[in-house]
Amino acid sequence: MTILLQILTNNVIPLSAMIAAGVIMQRVFSLDIRTLSKLNFYVFSPAIMFRMLYETEISAAMFGRIVLFGLLFMAMQYWISDLVCRVRKASPARRAALRNSVMFYNSANYGIPLNQLVFAGNPYTLSVQVLISMIQSLVPNTYGVYAVNAHKADLRRIGRVVLSLPVIYVIPLALLLRAFGVPIPQALEVPIGYLANAFIGTALLTLGVQLGSMSWRIERETAVDVGLSALLRLAVGPVLAWGLTLLMGFDGLTAAALIVSSAVPSSLSSVLLAVEFDNEKEFSSQAVFFSTLLSVFTVTIVIALVT
Repeated sequence: MTILLQILTNNVIPLSAMIAAGVIMQRVFSLDIRTLSKLNFYVFSPAIMFRMLYETEISAAMFGRIVLFGLLFMAMQYWISDLVCRVRKASPARRAALRNSVMFYNSANYGIPLNQLVFAGNPYTLSVQVLISMIQSLVPNTYGVYAVNAHKADLRRIGRVVLSLPVIYVIPLALLLRAFGVPIPQALEVPIGYLANAFIGTALLTLGVQLGSMSWRIERETAVDVGLSALLRLAVGPVLAWGLTLLMGFDGLTAAALIVSSAVPSSLSSVLLAVEFDNEKEFSSQAVFFSTLLSVFTVTIVIALVT
């Protein structure tokens, strides 16, 4: 019990306090959520991703293994969430929304600050988290866009969205510059550093603002699916990640970082996709809100088990 209280106090509550500040700001001032989201998505997130990929201490072989882990983990979550949807005979729209709420988790806004706190700013574990965030940025905005539009077949729009994503340009650029040892000019390095350092605080506040703008009431007709989404994301997810780390031979800090990264709540990208393409908006919002609320307790337990 003492360990759980320490983790709750030292790791989870600081994150929750920042998120709560964002909720209060939204309730009092009605902030422009789209502007905050665009700043995170197009400026701060690419900056920290570029810096961490360029400076990462992870070897090329380990890099490939972690990326493979991330893709396999998402495939496992897809399979189990789709199985649940088939058992419940969910509509195609609900199936896509529920799968997204389980597969796409908040590895950046929530996961990176959590990693910083849990592992005391360890650059190696942070690099692991950034790689997972890279996958979680790329897949929702490629496959995720396709999934919510598959029954509409708007492939041209999907293509335009994918090509507008900064992550698809930042990732190969950072990796190529690192591979060939190309130095970053100070005139660029300094602003990239400023933007990357601004990411964590801005991301947590933005998460709070987005949660503050959502309906906090869970509709009766969607309550069961919202509960299943939270169960699959917060409880089944870390168990699957633990099993996959064993199968792939990860241990020590790498395994711990991967399991902790898998325990975070549903990503707001599932809500953004639902809103952008008009696909189960209420369910997606409720799933994110409920999983974020419950994660205060579930993340604490996961950290206690792996650290």
